[in-house]
Amino acid sequence: MPPTVSSPPTAEQVTQALAGVNDPEIHRPITELGMVKNVDVDDHGVVRVDIFLTVSGCPLRDTITKDVTAAVSRLPGVATVRVELDVMSEEQRRELQTKLRGGRPEKEIPFAQPTSLTRVFAIASGKGGVGKSSVTVNLAASLAAAGQKVGVLDADIYGHSVPRMLGVTAPPTQVEKMIMPPTAYDVKVISIGMFTTGNSPVVWRGPMLHRAVQQFLADVYWGDLDVLLMDLPPGTGDVAISVAQLVPGAELIVVTTPQLASSEVAERAGAISVQTHQRITGVIENMSSLACPHCGEPVPVFGSGGGQAVADALTRVTGAPVPLLGQVPIDVRLREGGDRGVPLVLTDPESAAAQQLAGIANGMANRSRGLAGRRLGLTPA
Repeated sequence: MPPTVSSPPTAEQVTQALAGVNDPEIHRPITELGMVKNVDVDDHGVVRVDIFLTVSGCPLRDTITKDVTAAVSRLPGVATVRVELDVMSEEQRRELQTKLRGGRPEKEIPFAQPTSLTRVFAIASGKGGVGKSSVTVNLAASLAAAGQKVGVLDADIYGHSVPRMLGVTAPPTQVEKMIMPPTAYDVKVISIGMFTTGNSPVVWRGPMLHRAVQQFLADVYWGDLDVLLMDLPPGTGDVAISVAQLVPGAELIVVTTPQLASSEVAERAGAISVQTHQRITGVIENMSSLACPHCGEPVPVFGSGGGQAVADALTRVTGAPVPLLGQVPIDVRLREGGDRGVPLVLTDPESAAAQQLAGIANGMANRSRGLAGRRLGLTPA
């Protein structure tokens, strides 16, 4: 018997197949975003799909072409797929921007809205050099690996290092006045380092710092995140205050090392919550010990007990229990992974440091959002 020849698919069937293709930056179906310009199918099974790119010179145009081709090619009766690319007009981009904002054309910070279900954690420290950024990126990677939708905002404007630690090299894409953040290890990332030339310094004062954080929160399309981590600069300066004002529901996680000089300063960083009315999730003691290369016993290189001391002090200051979330030992691979842009929790998940970080992340994933900054819907009797 002659082989059965499938008839070509209809344009509706092709469009239905395209609904399974997500824009690689926005992570939503291209059909939903209005990116499918036209679909044409001839009698010989040749399918032509015209796609609108959000911006000219889109860095992921080849990815979109490949994904569209793959999705349509799986349909019975398709002989050839031809993808033609066009660019959205300004009006189409404005419509897309409004759609992504849920029909609201004006800018707003989604995480500050009473309806937001995103848990926001501001990772703080009293002084630099305690490994706050390393902790942040590893927590983010661990949360994402566990299936959480995660974003990282590098709010350390002067000392930004998150892009390198997550291996992010692609620049953000701008659609009208909305910024699409790059993604690494399923983590959406934004940093001022993506907008500077080379290793040039950022020389800004308070109002500009506030504006930068506000723009990263309002102008970036974060999508529906489960968790947003904000890597704060050390201390209790302008950015820490701005975060408390812009996202009142953000909870603090204080990172310290065991030594007395670090823990005393960390107490001050956490105590800001009394004035800003933020909740402290807990304290992370980084560099807690070093495994002896001969016997494997932990060596307290920087002393011991600093993390618990900070947790106890903040419990007294705030009047609420502040737990010690974990003690992360020194591991050379943690530093090496940061330099290479590959988090330790992904490369060496069985290491003691990765286990501690994964345990902390697991506790964060199972934590419900606090009530700070939320409307309770209660009226006086």
